[in-house]
Amino acid sequence: MIIKNIKIYQPDQTFVPGVIITEDDHIKEVYTEREAVESTASQQVLDGQGCYCIPGMIDLHFHGCKGADFCDGTREVLDTISQFEASIGVTAISPATMTLPVEKLEQILENAADYRDLQEKKQTIWGADLVGVNMEGPFISKVKKGAQDEKNIIPCDVSIYKKFQKAARGLVKFVGIAPEESECSDFIKEVKEEVSVSLAHTNADYDTAMEAFDLGADHAVHLYNAMPPFHHRNPGVIGAVSDSPHVMAELICDGIHIHPSVVRATFQMMGAERMILISDSMRATGMPDGSYTLGGLDVNVRGNRATLASDGALAGSATTLPDCVRIAVKKMGIPLETAIACATIHPAKSLKIDDRYGSIEEGKKADLVLWDEELRLKKVIKGGQIYPSEFCEI
Repeated sequence: MIIKNIKIYQPDQTFVPGVIITEDDHIKEVYTEREAVESTASQQVLDGQGCYCIPGMIDLHFHGCKGADFCDGTREVLDTISQFEASIGVTAISPATMTLPVEKLEQILENAADYRDLQEKKQTIWGADLVGVNMEGPFISKVKKGAQDEKNIIPCDVSIYKKFQKAARGLVKFVGIAPEESECSDFIKEVKEEVSVSLAHTNADYDTAMEAFDLGADHAVHLYNAMPPFHHRNPGVIGAVSDSPHVMAELICDGIHIHPSVVRATFQMMGAERMILISDSMRATGMPDGSYTLGGLDVNVRGNRATLASDGALAGSATTLPDCVRIAVKKMGIPLETAIACATIHPAKSLKIDDRYGSIEEGKKADLVLWDEELRLKKVIKGGQIYPSEFCEI
């Protein structure tokens, strides 16, 4: 396929007018507008009508959409999730688990591994690539449990983690812990070479969080949410993240979880290169307002606000990752070029799949998204082919 008349998002986070040629499922060549491109009768030509062409987005922390939840643990649910995410321009996914019984989590992870294998054999519905799993629980804090079910919270345990990774056949890419809840030093040391250890749903103080990061933890789950607030005398987890340059931090930019001023301040304080935009979306995303469930708990959804029926606490999000990028740009003042990196190459690097995903370069997957100047979705190209989407306008 030849994709012409587009503004191509470059690895240096600039846009350059040009042409992309795909072959099979990968990018064969990338040209600037100054370079002549010869087409042949056998090549499909797509006129991008001057749109921005960005890499397919990668959501490394979300729970579900369109009535389906990753933790339902069935192939049909993953079909629904994969198809919807691809249709909106999220072409690679790393869904998150909830805090559930160990045996149930093993079944969920085995289902994910089976689905990944079927995707590689092209025996599933055409949709977003399942590239990892983000384990948000069960090694978390009851004090900061949020929408997690506290009866299933347990101390971090290497043997249990290994059960999870065995069931997932290596698909677990992040495992969350609350380091203040149990002795986690040995846990971090033993698993850090094969998985990213993240601080998740934690009430740790600054020193405890810093110790975890110094030992090798390198990720922070939805920064600001389900952790102590950033205080000038007690900086907590947020201060420790700021002081640990190797740590990547997730942000939910849905306009509800974090105030725009705090988002801007975080980018300035920690550097945009460490920010990862996530949706944290639940099964109500893409569905009407109503009552839903998350991790076995009842959730009420109105607009893009999801809250626990029991106490009104925020319970994930009902916003897609592309909409989080739009909100970050249009309502929070984050430059478009920066926000795109935080939803493409940054998550790709954290997932350690940036050799195939996350940027528009020769040899990488031909997963591309066309947006107009108002950031409206115009076309999704998945694996070098136009993806059928009800949300596209051309």
